[in-house]
Amino acid sequence: MKSIKHLALLCTTLALFSPAAPVFAETNSVWDKENWQFRLRAIGVLPDEDSTVNIGGEASVGDAFVPEFDISYFFTKNIAAELILATAQHQVNYTGDVNLGDTMILPPTLALQYHFTPESRFSPYVGAGLNYSIFYGEDSGTGFTDLDVDGGLGYALQAGFDYWLTDNWGVNVDVKKIYLNIDAELNGGTIRADVDLDPWIVGTGVSYRF
Repeated sequence: MKSIKHLALLCTTLALFSPAAPVFAETNSVWDKENWQFRLRAIGVLPDEDSTVNIGGEASVGDAFVPEFDISYFFTKNIAAELILATAQHQVNYTGDVNLGDTMILPPTLALQYHFTPESRFSPYVGAGLNYSIFYGEDSGTGFTDLDVDGGLGYALQAGFDYWLTDNWGVNVDVKKIYLNIDAELNGGTIRADVDLDPWIVGTGVSYRF
């Protein structure tokens, strides 16, 4: 009887450590490589602003074209979170042609996405999330001083698709709309602007998945 028990225990132990054992097949670690996807895109940051300036007139912000890197993590085959990383320089104008200065913007955006057909070559998705834009490196235009732009929290909507050329490599097209309000001041606060920046972010590039 003891021999039978020992044999049963040995068989159970071998089954647990077998490569085909279900206990390991069902393990899903956050670090599993199948969960990750990376993209490198060229993007256009295209403000669609509406502003109020305390001295009248309007403030406008120029377009920027920069590279962007993003990381996606798939919780399931259909649901993923995406974090975009990029920085851009924008010129700030008054009444269209008066250069008030320029500023750098760092706009990390985190979106939760739904991928409709993740196992197909053509894989569209939609997303929604939050953006926090940080402005730095402000440089006042000629005749002005102390350009200062405050950061702001906004929300983002997104639509795009991947088209997979191989199991690992594909092309990506992505469009985001970010709803963002910022405050800016110049000349020690004597000129102030309240700006609904609301940029479109349009990009295309390559996708890589494990």
